[in-house]
Amino acid sequence: MLPFFAVSHGSGFDRYASSYDEDLARGLSASGEDRAFFARGRIEWLKRRLDAIGLRPGAILDFGCGDGETTALLRDSFASAGVIGVDVSEPLLERARRVNPGLRFQSVTALSAQEQFELAFLNGVFHHIPRAEQAASARYLYERLSPGGTLAFWDNNPWSPAARYVMSRIVFDREAEMVWPRRARGLLRGAGFEILGTDFLFVFPRLLRALRPLEPFLARLPIGAQYLVLGRKPSR
Repeated sequence: MLPFFAVSHGSGFDRYASSYDEDLARGLSASGEDRAFFARGRIEWLKRRLDAIGLRPGAILDFGCGDGETTALLRDSFASAGVIGVDVSEPLLERARRVNPGLRFQSVTALSAQEQFELAFLNGVFHHIPRAEQAASARYLYERLSPGGTLAFWDNNPWSPAARYVMSRIVFDREAEMVWPRRARGLLRGAGFEILGTDFLFVFPRLLRALRPLEPFLARLPIGAQYLVLGRKPSR
């Protein structure tokens, strides 16, 4: 089974590849931070959550890897793991290969059905997937994980005015339909995942960065600009 809209929609995203950095920078500038700040924050928080449940992934799938920035961070943060980045956009994949020559990138349609992972990571992917195809996409990710494997589902928080404002400033996000955390959990449960928890991150902009040490204590409140739903595939 091919994942979500990889064939029919992949070329549609290609038209944004040449301005990918500029579009993201324009949107995120309102926060006072760049994309690297948020990418590192997501990985650091995820690593903290995985340490708490004792998961040391040996094989990681970066699903919707874009230009490979997060793929490289996953490699650096989980040094003993093998990491592969997949995407629907060949121009972005070509760029990822050029910038990160030591990493593996390929089209999502070329990923072998037999290849299994202990961790699947995705950020801001499902709000680009039509609602009618989201359940099949969640099931695809479930099938890519080995028993006991974990899915880190990051997306933008619809309750956050900051997240909505940032998306309105990014060309390829303007027409996207935000995914509510409750729907995300429902999609993952429907695919077979056990939900381990939902966290909200990125509460304070750079102007209020002195307050960021409070964020771990606020993670259960739906006030952060992004959220993480952590799901696990049953061992049996």
